[in-house]
Amino acid sequence: MDTTLRRLLAAIGEPLVEVAAAPAGLDVPLTGLAIVDPDDEPDRYPGQLVLVIGVRGRAATAALRAAARRGAAAVAVKAGGPDHLLRAAATDAGAALLLVRPDVRWERLESLARDVLHEGGAAGDDGSGDLYSLAQTVALLTRGVVSIEDTASRVLAYSRSDADAAQIDEMRRLSILGRQGPADYLRMLREWGVFDRLRDSEDVVQLDEHAELGIRRRLAIGIHAGRRQLGTIWVQEGAEPFAERAAEVLVGAARVAAGHLVRRRSQQAPGGRWERDLMVGLLDGRASPDLVAGTFGLNEDAGALVVAFAVRDGDAAAQELVVAELVEVVSVHAAAHRRAALCAAVGGRVYAVLPEVHGTDGALTLCTEVVAAARRRSGIRVQAGIGSPAAELAGVPGSRREADRVLDAMGESQDVAVFGEIRAEVLLTQTLGLLAANPDLRDPGVARLVAYDREHRTDLVGSVVAWLDAMGDVRTAAERLTVHPNTLRYRVRRATAIAGLRLDDPRARLVHHLQLLAAGRDRS
Repeated sequence: MDTTLRRLLAAIGEPLVEVAAAPAGLDVPLTGLAIVDPDDEPDRYPGQLVLVIGVRGRAATAALRAAARRGAAAVAVKAGGPDHLLRAAATDAGAALLLVRPDVRWERLESLARDVLHEGGAAGDDGSGDLYSLAQTVALLTRGVVSIEDTASRVLAYSRSDADAAQIDEMRRLSILGRQGPADYLRMLREWGVFDRLRDSEDVVQLDEHAELGIRRRLAIGIHAGRRQLGTIWVQEGAEPFAERAAEVLVGAARVAAGHLVRRRSQQAPGGRWERDLMVGLLDGRASPDLVAGTFGLNEDAGALVVAFAVRDGDAAAQELVVAELVEVVSVHAAAHRRAALCAAVGGRVYAVLPEVHGTDGALTLCTEVVAAARRRSGIRVQAGIGSPAAELAGVPGSRREADRVLDAMGESQDVAVFGEIRAEVLLTQTLGLLAANPDLRDPGVARLVAYDREHRTDLVGSVVAWLDAMGDVRTAAERLTVHPNTLRYRVRRATAIAGLRLDDPRARLVHHLQLLAAGRDRS
């Protein structure tokens, strides 16, 4: 869905631009943004917002008419002197005219406009809106004037504050215009450790008013994903004091903003949407191998192998950020091992397809490098599963399924595993999954034993599983449980009586073992 001119103005209007003419109204869609210098060769700008640089005021009239003839929906020009000729030209040409304040930097306007146009076309999946909507909501709930910045203090979004224009201090005005804030105030913030506190904690920081510098009272909070700071939310006090629960509002807003910034990072990951969709289609079997081979210059008849990476800890926002960064890490390392390697993130996992690979040694090295790099870069653990090599590109979906099954079956102590090396664990995990998905296959006796453990706070299930794992060797099982052998014998007898186990029958013993393992998995 395209962003409309009305939505763009609602986000970035004052103090950057004002509408001088809108002959087609404010609900015209904007399909993108272009920058035009009058000396440039003319191009086409269908439905775009065109920024005319290099001239201002009525000197931009010819450039405005030319952009409108080539499809521009709106034209932005630096204000300068009387603008009635520009207004008339825009009205005649049917394009909206935005007058830009002379002290606004073009790069600032371009950056903010592109962000609005980008977010308007791809709203977050959680339905919570974009950064501008968030800033406006926070302003309403805190009764303050809000700006959201990245870690380099670049303004990403801000709340509209027309009603409180007289209350806007110099710090906010200069930040939005893209210029440096008061040097003395920034120095004080550093000396007070404000930037350090915003980086190292998720607490709200309160800053007093400094009338001598023209700075009003503020609240600030760092935006974090795990241990990494992504930006800051600043709230300046406006015409009214802050709302009573303003600090609580900021805590929630920072968490919402983290999701927005992580998604933005994900959308900026290497590779276009077409290439990513084709890669995903290859992984799940929807894309024709010959199409993939032709697009990426691969040999359709050569072997290929899939490795999968999964983030194992961290909060939701941190995991999403790590996945976005992991695509970059995997892309670099995979390309070093195989020039034509393909990488993509799917469903929270990152996959690499290594073409013309017939063994797993190189993949083991790759995975070990990626796991170590991810730990150094983000401090969050990543595990890697390696599927079996496929004889040709058409076998990639099967190798991917094996890589996923390896990740699902891997123990906590493993960082990297190969399907062929943990085949038994993989098959057991799938078998237990089938038992969990089919309640009619469950043993009611084992269910009674689980209920007994829950009621009496015992672990008879664990004791019998340890005995079965040790193939009936009481001493070995007792050592693993750190109990006396007689204690274990008693527990096994007690469990046998409660659940009606037939441990002397090989087939029954096998079934009991699977059922008890499934029960233990359910409890965990």
